[in-house]
Amino acid sequence: MTAKLVERLLREKSILVTAGAGGVGKTTTAAAIGLLAALETRRKVLVLTVDPARRLADPMGMANFGNVVTKVDLSGVARGKDHGELYVAMLDTKDSWDDLVARYAPNIRVRQEILANPIYANISSRFVQSHDYIAMESLYDIYNRGEFDLIVVDTPPSRNAIDFLDAPARMADFFSSKLLRWITAPYRSRLVFSAFKPFYQVADRILGSQFLAEVAEFFMLFQSMYEGFIARANSVSGLLRSDACAFLVVASPEYVPMREAEFFLGALKDRNLNLGALIVNRSLPDFLSDADAAGAARRLVADPAKMARGKFKNTDPKVLASVLGEIGHTFLDFAGMYSEEKSLLGTLAIDREKVLRAPYLETDVADLEALVRIGYNLDPIDFP
Repeated sequence: MTAKLVERLLREKSILVTAGAGGVGKTTTAAAIGLLAALETRRKVLVLTVDPARRLADPMGMANFGNVVTKVDLSGVARGKDHGELYVAMLDTKDSWDDLVARYAPNIRVRQEILANPIYANISSRFVQSHDYIAMESLYDIYNRGEFDLIVVDTPPSRNAIDFLDAPARMADFFSSKLLRWITAPYRSRLVFSAFKPFYQVADRILGSQFLAEVAEFFMLFQSMYEGFIARANSVSGLLRSDACAFLVVASPEYVPMREAEFFLGALKDRNLNLGALIVNRSLPDFLSDADAAGAARRLVADPAKMARGKFKNTDPKVLASVLGEIGHTFLDFAGMYSEEKSLLGTLAIDREKVLRAPYLETDVADLEALVRIGYNLDPIDFP
């Protein structure tokens, strides 16, 4: 059984974007959501990720990295039930940028010159903002092709998850900035060059004239595609604000990730973007709040020798007492973590019907079965 909120999102939305701080399990959550959608609906689902962990890449059939869409074999987890199809693709930033240049370059000469430019090679493969921007570009392109009923996006790892939302505007600002106009000015007009000559003399000594020339050439070429970039950025922003798209904010039940999730929830609201759900990943089980269990744990801690007396006659009583005491301490530690998790959730300004939890698993998420467990255990949270 799936939670009603999850079922509605899987059947009604065309795009689900998982977002949040690094290390909270965005990629695992995206994979679990996509797998659940394929198993529970007849929809054709794509999970688009940027940097899948190897433990997920192998069982999901992503041995061949790059912009290659791969179908996932669901026979081992479908158990004969009628289901949809699941595909996965890893976004290759460099290949995606090359595709973008090929699409928007005004002619073959400009395209070839951009692709051969050393500055372009560095920006398209290493520039942090380019990961965020090209992920949104690729999402928009795949959506418009109409090949998939549902696209689940694993957002790029970033120091600030908000960067993904603002990527189109940031990229447009970057290519129209005053600094870039200064750099390209001497290659446009000798008159302008005279006014800025002192600046270029200093820059030449620091960076080298060859580097400046390559930068200027790249941005002059790139500005020939500027209008296409702006139009595309506006279209991407419109798609993310549409009813077809919803955001799944992923957090883990610790103070810093929860505060970052709270900040991201506010950012979504400020930008009029649709919140599908807040998913608290690796959430602890409710039995940790059981008063009788806590009482038993405290007795184990207080007098483990007494609790061990008469138990397991073939076991050294001291060893048994030590083990029982450790069990008691462990339970109380986890109970304290559970209580803190509940307190943190209680401080969030959010519609509580949109808060779900993904279970804490005792083992690593290394196969489709583990993803199935996560997907089918996305449950509402009982707030204090």
